[in-house]
Amino acid sequence: MVLEGLPVSARNARRMERPQQRAGCAVKAACLCIGILGFAASAAPKTITVAPGTSVPSIREAVAMAQPGDRIEVQSGAYIGNLVLDKALTLVGIGKPVIHGEGRGSVITVTGGHCTLRGFVVERSGGMLVDEDSGVLLKSDRNLIQDNELRDVLFGIYLYGAEHNQLVGNVIRGRPLPDLGERGSGIHIWNAGDNTIVNNSVSDARDGMYLQNAHNSTIRGNRVFNLRYGLHYMYSDDNVFEDNVFDNNVAGAAIMYSRNIQFRRNAFIHNRGFSSFGILFQGTDECLAEDNVIADNVVGLFLETHSHSVFRRNLVASNDVALEVFSSAADNTFESNNFIDNLSPLQVVGKATTTRWNGVQAGNYWSDYDGYDLDADGIGDIPFKIQNVFEHMEGNYPRLRIYLLSPGSQALALAEKGFPVIEGSKEFDHRPLMRPVELPFTLPEKSRKPSVHLSSLLLPGLMLAVSMAVIRQGRRR
Repeated sequence: MVLEGLPVSARNARRMERPQQRAGCAVKAACLCIGILGFAASAAPKTITVAPGTSVPSIREAVAMAQPGDRIEVQSGAYIGNLVLDKALTLVGIGKPVIHGEGRGSVITVTGGHCTLRGFVVERSGGMLVDEDSGVLLKSDRNLIQDNELRDVLFGIYLYGAEHNQLVGNVIRGRPLPDLGERGSGIHIWNAGDNTIVNNSVSDARDGMYLQNAHNSTIRGNRVFNLRYGLHYMYSDDNVFEDNVFDNNVAGAAIMYSRNIQFRRNAFIHNRGFSSFGILFQGTDECLAEDNVIADNVVGLFLETHSHSVFRRNLVASNDVALEVFSSAADNTFESNNFIDNLSPLQVVGKATTTRWNGVQAGNYWSDYDGYDLDADGIGDIPFKIQNVFEHMEGNYPRLRIYLLSPGSQALALAEKGFPVIEGSKEFDHRPLMRPVELPFTLPEKSRKPSVHLSSLLLPGLMLAVSMAVIRQGRRR
């Protein structure tokens, strides 16, 4: 500040004001710092304890008084009423407290985002499919739903436009209504991407997992059983499925109108019912299925309008029909798979398919291949004709199947072999393997525990069957 031109007395007075101004600014700054520290202390996350007979006896009260970022610890007991989490909170159950819904709407609705729900029993949702009545309804992003048990719920966990969520270690038992169409899905994802579904168990629902417009998801280590479709999947791209078990369902998995789906080390076992299959692919492209077990199903793999995909190192065993392939399935490749003890190896619906039954280096192992390997390179010296003439006709005339093991069908197959003038199937594996391919697949630990479900005993039996097939083939060759 310029002081020239002022009288001496005025200049001295102005200089004397400066220390007083500095002192005043220091006081203001100190007050401001104290205010900021006080606000920070008041905004720091706190823990609220909920327990019957205390000052906070209900979860609703705790949610109402909590600030974003707070932690609510709920002691064991039963708590009645639906909840809405409209702010970022962590809810932790101590001793598996029960949240007992009102029998209408969703028991817990999460709209705030960045919430954690861990360690609860959630039960008694509403019954309206059109309202997405669920045990847990997520309508926000970046939530963690972990180690909860859901029972007597229409939908288990429903992700409604919710992204970047994690569902980990939950046990979901739906509402076992006699009509499957009246149930909801165990895990239902609609119009939501980038979600992670890990180590959950789902049973007694309509579909174990239903995905629609759900991209970039990872689904790993889940067990799905005793329902309609283990996995029902539409219009969802770029997803990864690994180490899951789908067993004892009407159908294992239906993958429809999607692309770039990767299946690794999954089991689709004992899925039987009307029009059942291990995995159905329809309207799909550019998929990869490797190191999976597909066993004891009516149809192992069903392919219609499915193209540009690779099936590698899978075990397809003990199915009524190993493969049902429509002529609309184009440019798919099967290599290094094990086809063992299926009643029919292949049904082609239509005149033919452009499916390749071998790769550049090797084809597949077929337990009923009776060729030879004179140069001992592990590949049969003559191609394997995958279908006999009766199996070829069966694909377009399904009613013929009742005669599959009849003397007439066996005589027709023998006649074709002895008199190749009979025109039959044109499906050949030109590099059939002489030995089964070793697979890295092991069932997840929770599926190996004793259980009344057939799948817990089936895989060891299949492995024994593979071993016996190797011994028989070795003796014969």
